[in-house]
Amino acid sequence: MTSIGRSPLNIRLVALLVAATASPVMAQAPAVQIIEGTRLDISATGEVTRVPDIARISAGVITQAPTAVGALSGNSARMNRVVAALKRAGIADRDIQTNAVNLNASYRYVENQPPVLTGYQASNQVTIRFRNIAESGAILDALVREGANQINGPSLEIDKPEAALDEARVKAIATARARAELYARAAGLRVVRILTISESGGYSPAPPPMYARAEMAQDASTKIVPGEQSLQVQVQVSFELK
Repeated sequence: MTSIGRSPLNIRLVALLVAATASPVMAQAPAVQIIEGTRLDISATGEVTRVPDIARISAGVITQAPTAVGALSGNSARMNRVVAALKRAGIADRDIQTNAVNLNASYRYVENQPPVLTGYQASNQVTIRFRNIAESGAILDALVREGANQINGPSLEIDKPEAALDEARVKAIATARARAELYARAAGLRVVRILTISESGGYSPAPPPMYARAEMAQDASTKIVPGEQSLQVQVQVSFELK
């Protein structure tokens, strides 16, 4: 009777191939969390308020002239004065950003007649980031004196909201825990542990009309009132009850 054996080298190669084939399958096996009690899913919100410390306002210059060159050159001269006034007030270059530059032809329309070209309108608009809201109103007044004839805003923001958001997260988890304890007592159970935590939501500034406004009057300087903004974090927490 004849027997056929395998050499040690062949055995080692077979073992390596089996290990290489089985390894990905083992790595992809999902971890199963065993729950012996009752699962309770809670959604909770943590909210804090802060006073905004950044104001964004757009300011622009609109000029008209019989020619396109005249409209652009006149607009450029006035806009240069506006930007110079911003820099004299201490606004850094990084806080001044051009939004739009436009040149449009103007026409006069008469019924049953072709349009008649009457001139050109040029506009230039910049967005300004004020890091001192208390001074922003006075700076806007200076811009108007230097030729700005278009102002929109303000949009108020919190420059560094991370610490406030962390405070809101702590509040959200505390709220979720308290709510879980309430459900557990009502059901004659107790909270054993937290199974999962996930977060949604984040920095959500309130609409400017509710908490901030620009007050303008002919006999008084412009005021920017910052008010307060709300920051919210929503969490979904799963608990095990027994």
